[in-house]
Amino acid sequence: MDERHSVPDNSALFVMPGVEGGHDGMNIQPKKFRKKKQQPIDLKKLASEVRLGDRTSLSKAITLIESSNNDHKEQAQQLLQELLPYTGNSIRIGITGVPGAGKSSFIEAFGTMLCNMGKKVAVLAIDPSSSLSGGSILGDKTRMEELSRNKQAFVRPSPSAGTLGGVHKKSRETMLLCEAAGYDVILIETVGVGQSETYVRGMVDFFLLLVLTGAGDELQGMKKGIMELADGIVVHKSDGDNVRKAKKTVREYMQILHFLQPSTPGWMSQAHPASSLEKTGLTEIWDMMCQFEKTIKESSYWETRRLEQTKDWFHSMIIDHLIDSFFNNSDKKVQVKSIEEAILQGKLTVTQGVTKLFPQ
Repeated sequence: MDERHSVPDNSALFVMPGVEGGHDGMNIQPKKFRKKKQQPIDLKKLASEVRLGDRTSLSKAITLIESSNNDHKEQAQQLLQELLPYTGNSIRIGITGVPGAGKSSFIEAFGTMLCNMGKKVAVLAIDPSSSLSGGSILGDKTRMEELSRNKQAFVRPSPSAGTLGGVHKKSRETMLLCEAAGYDVILIETVGVGQSETYVRGMVDFFLLLVLTGAGDELQGMKKGIMELADGIVVHKSDGDNVRKAKKTVREYMQILHFLQPSTPGWMSQAHPASSLEKTGLTEIWDMMCQFEKTIKESSYWETRRLEQTKDWFHSMIIDHLIDSFFNNSDKKVQVKSIEEAILQGKLTVTQGVTKLFPQ
């Protein structure tokens, strides 16, 4: 045989990765990679694991709830239906505050204290969303390192995704999953004080407002309506040279609260100083919340508020569904683009354009 055409005995070892065929180059074909078929979710098993308090399973369940995939949406509701009988046994606490008030540091210190008391604490930390990626900007797990490592706690950051009130639109469902997993206290951190804090008020039992010293200056930029939503006010960062100022600010807020309509019938909102740095005032805040729960349950308003939460949830879901169905309608998408161009060219006013989209 001509030496130029001889083939070494071990030529079969030199097969290029990702191709099929022998050593003859003419027969080499690209290897076909098949997309791995997604395994169906065993909802009964997932529900059982969530009820046992498995944090990995709880994370999976929340991811399923937050998914925009249509199949996932249906499965998520089946899972929620499975777990619904085991929900409702926590105290739901919404926490908001002025910029720089230290919401995350307060939640870490307060949550850690509750864990040390034997409570199971779930934190739904709602991050502001990036306008480009839609994802979380701050990443609360990096801001609550100690609490995230605590076996008694579960910290879940979620992007607000542009939802009014600075909460994720699936926060209510997530809260129910955490309750089914056995968490006694649900802390919901919002992005910050805004015009839509009533959205948060409508999904929690107790609403806490964090402020800083200098009530007089602070009230200049604070709406009266936000004050009226609060069941409790914490004058935060009451440490070092700030202690005296914080006590003065607490007195000022207590005077103001006497003139406001109570957020919860039968409960007079309170103000307390606290320091997450020095871990002071946290026990008093928890005592206030326990007193609130006892007082409201005795007046039977607790159950009324829970029913109101469900009604608010139903109404917000209707709005979400209407928005989704409108923007997912291909005909409407074309119509919106056409009308938008006419508005930009000055052929229509904005009001006329909207009327065309929604004729009487």
